[in-house]
Amino acid sequence: METENQEQTEAFNNTPWPTVTLPDWMSGLPDHLLLSRVSIPGTHDSMSLLGDLKICCQSWPLEAQLAAGIRFLDIRCKLEGGHFLIYHVNTFQEADFSEVLNKTMSFLREHPQETVLMRVKEELPVIPKEDFAPRLRQYLDEEGQGCVWTKEAIPTLGQARGKVVILEELEKEVLGVPYEELSVGDAWHVFSAEHKWDQVKEHLNAAANGDQAVMHLTYCSGNGLFTNPEELAKYINPRCYEHLRAQAGEVVRWGVVIMDFPGTGLICTIVESNLEMGTGHTNT
Repeated sequence: METENQEQTEAFNNTPWPTVTLPDWMSGLPDHLLLSRVSIPGTHDSMSLLGDLKICCQSWPLEAQLAAGIRFLDIRCKLEGGHFLIYHVNTFQEADFSEVLNKTMSFLREHPQETVLMRVKEELPVIPKEDFAPRLRQYLDEEGQGCVWTKEAIPTLGQARGKVVILEELEKEVLGVPYEELSVGDAWHVFSAEHKWDQVKEHLNAAANGDQAVMHLTYCSGNGLFTNPEELAKYINPRCYEHLRAQAGEVVRWGVVIMDFPGTGLICTIVESNLEMGTGHTNT
């Protein structure tokens, strides 16, 4: 992206770094809260910074996303030569899973009251590799530094502080909270931006009114023949921002809100919906 074309709004940002940081926003929340009860900002295809307009989903590097308050990461890996390399479709993102874990752990050591949800997915395998799950277990055992939640149950915030909470999609092993047990709104193939927004709004409202013991994930992201992640984010993110702001000042559980090119105003609005726990602007 050329510098002169970079845009920044409260809801959408494709610049290299956020304007506001919220590195410790979870510190004001009580330990007893289940993570499913917390409104959490996240990024879709979190490491997809390289590639053409159909591939690129983010402009902030991982460290910037975490500093900005992002607490859900969507990590897509291909197992090559015994290593998890980070891809979006067939575009290598010049990163590997070790780097993702190390940078996330480094952030959590500096901000031990925080937790990071991490969806780990095998990216578009022709045939799923049988050694994907054992290699993931090895990564988490050897490089997780004892700070990874790999149990099936959704933890409380107190149990999860300082840890990465794995959301896994493995068929035969449990290495974290099973993804298929979550309420996921991910209509990623987009024919109409208007219809996509209707789907996002419907799932956000389901999260607000649904069982708080069930974790809700709403993907605001998408791609399609007539759009791309950045163009769609310019349409969806402002609508999401206004929808959430319409209930500002009230305690609303929006669940995990997963975005491409999020703006800091949108992130702050998601965080501030946890009002009963005393978040507010204190960490900006």
